[in-house]
Amino acid sequence: MSAPILIPRPEGLYCPQGDFFIDPVRPVPRALVTHGHADHARAGHGAVMATAQTLDIMALRYGRDFTQSAQPADGPARIGDVTVSFHPAGHVLGSAQILVQDARTRILVTGDYTRTPNAACAPWEPVACDILVTEATFALPIFRHPDPQGEIARLLASVQAFPERAHLVGVYALGKAQRVIMLLRAAGYDAPIYIHGALAKLCDYHIAQGIALGDLRPATVARGRKGDFAGAIVLGPPSAFAATWAQRFPDPVIAFASGWMMVRARARQRGVELPLIISDHVDWGQLTQTITDLDPAETWITHGREDALLRWCALTQRAATPLRLVGYEDEPE
Repeated sequence: MSAPILIPRPEGLYCPQGDFFIDPVRPVPRALVTHGHADHARAGHGAVMATAQTLDIMALRYGRDFTQSAQPADGPARIGDVTVSFHPAGHVLGSAQILVQDARTRILVTGDYTRTPNAACAPWEPVACDILVTEATFALPIFRHPDPQGEIARLLASVQAFPERAHLVGVYALGKAQRVIMLLRAAGYDAPIYIHGALAKLCDYHIAQGIALGDLRPATVARGRKGDFAGAIVLGPPSAFAATWAQRFPDPVIAFASGWMMVRARARQRGVELPLIISDHVDWGQLTQTITDLDPAETWITHGREDALLRWCALTQRAATPLRLVGYEDEPE
């Protein structure tokens, strides 16, 4: 019997034939990284292979010396006795699924992915495989995310209904911020969008990559000038909403853009008045559809709600295995 291409280890998925890890959760000599979110892309590895955009994003977040050697993924590459290639995941700018193959087996590691169109990054690409390694962030039948355009319409309706109030929208700095901006622009919202300083660097990078975000302005409030933001849409990281920053705006409507806003208890815990169900992950329907479409011989399930998907695979007579990998958190997306 041939040696397995990928095996789970405490550091993450390990490829013995290529001597590398995929999205390791601690520093390793060689890492292949699917995307720039902090639970997948960590600093301190000896060498990192990722898409050029993910490498740029890691450098922006961790500094240029985040690794000793950065190698952009550019077409199939031979590493040891396996070939690796990177394919769009549709999750955030630069996100990729990583295909690892030898003469017998093709394993696709999805990282995080979604099939819902996202104007802020390249769309998800179906990739034939023998083994599918899939996330399970929203792997429960209750998670069926609505049309994101409809959620943006709800935001704009609230802005129109409360012109005297600023609308503060919680967004993750990488991916969600830019996606919400693009959804607003697609809906015809041409007014300035105000952003917290923590979002500026990554928004600037998206613009440099040809993603037109429109008129963005700093969300700074001068003393005694709260009224300047009446009727405005202001984006900021969720952590800023517990700080004095959020108190500077006129009677703000607190919104939060996340797939988790489907869970009302989470919205209440965060004090969210306007929950916006906008996710950058596959929901239950997309997840099961992906497994059906790709029809792998086996599905490996990781970082999420594994049990429900394992049960679905059993009921549909599909082989499935939980990886039980640790270190991949629920992103404050």
